[in-house]
Amino acid sequence: MPSTAESNGNKCTGGLTGKKIILGVTGSVAAYKAAYIASALVKRGADVHVVMTEHATKLIGEATFWSLTRNRVIVDLFEQPTIPEITHVSLPESADLLLIAPATANIIGKMANGLADDMLSTMALTVRCPVIIAPAMNCNMYTNPVVVANLGRLRQYERIIVEPDTGMLACGEEGVGRLAEPDKIIRVVEETLMGGPRDYSGVNVVVSAGPTREPIDPVRYISNRSSGKMGYAIAEVAARRGANVTLISGPTDLAAPEGVEVIDVTTVQEMHDAVLANAKDAKVFVSAAAPADFVPAQIRDQKVKKSVKWTLELDQAQDILADVGYNKGNTVLVGFAAETQNLETYAMEKLGKKNLDLIVANDVSAGSDVFGSDTNQVTLFSKTGEKIEWPRMSKREVANGILDYVKRHFLEELS
Repeated sequence: MPSTAESNGNKCTGGLTGKKIILGVTGSVAAYKAAYIASALVKRGADVHVVMTEHATKLIGEATFWSLTRNRVIVDLFEQPTIPEITHVSLPESADLLLIAPATANIIGKMANGLADDMLSTMALTVRCPVIIAPAMNCNMYTNPVVVANLGRLRQYERIIVEPDTGMLACGEEGVGRLAEPDKIIRVVEETLMGGPRDYSGVNVVVSAGPTREPIDPVRYISNRSSGKMGYAIAEVAARRGANVTLISGPTDLAAPEGVEVIDVTTVQEMHDAVLANAKDAKVFVSAAAPADFVPAQIRDQKVKKSVKWTLELDQAQDILADVGYNKGNTVLVGFAAETQNLETYAMEKLGKKNLDLIVANDVSAGSDVFGSDTNQVTLFSKTGEKIEWPRMSKREVANGILDYVKRHFLEELS
């Protein structure tokens, strides 16, 4: 029996062979682009099942998707199934991925708030597979605080957001909100289902993560609130993309990422020595750790008793990143700046003083939830003068974005 792609007259390239994908199409003017996406997924071997909202059918016909996928197009939640099973349960349970492209503000709002009043929103609540959402809407809608909050909530639920492009919109305005290019969306689908790109294959990447602990006496120490989650995410993503990863970690409660060599350290001196020993052979060093800036001038041999009044004297700790930057050679250096004020000013100062190629800045002032959170909102500053503000997203998405930027701008041999 011929495959779906062969029966449709298209040669199957096989990259997604055997993968069942639900393609959700909503009532955006960009709905016509979903036909290209469906066709491209079928050509790659996927078994594509299209679920349309009622509004989407006003913009593109069901017959178009049937002819491309050779599968029944689903619209009505109460339509009698052709086989004795409940469609909105059986199809999501067997799916490898749910892709909604284009995704309107309406479906985003439903998904973010657990609403299910049509077939697509019901399936979105039922699936246990990865979910990719490609928004498309008017620029004012996309930047509306409610939509921004809904997308933020979906990111917290580990939904993958394919950010829309900036350009001329169907309404005649120009701004952000245009559906991402279909080829980009398809690439995200492939990366999600096939374990991600292997574009860092063979590259030596060193990542530092977590806090340090500087002993005061046998039972007390100085530390900070770093959880290590950002550095661990970078190490995990780099390994998945084929890199040879060494993770130098201060004390955390996190499990070692698969395929990553982990060097456990406690003090800033130990982290300093481990970083300098490994960074010299690295193509990329990402300093996501939060080592102590100050260390006790004297470490007490015995526990200082509570009844004793004493002053704790501190010395400046060794500057790990500055020491790496001083002798960086051809290593690409990425630093982090966690600031409570003057974010851009301090980040740019650190970028120059420490001879970095890129710095990732985040606001950790009162009210922020960066420490210990699974999400982050960062701004990138490059030595080329480029400034890029990203919306709040999962730390894994931030990690992928950082590696994308480094590859595109600093690793020409990988481009």
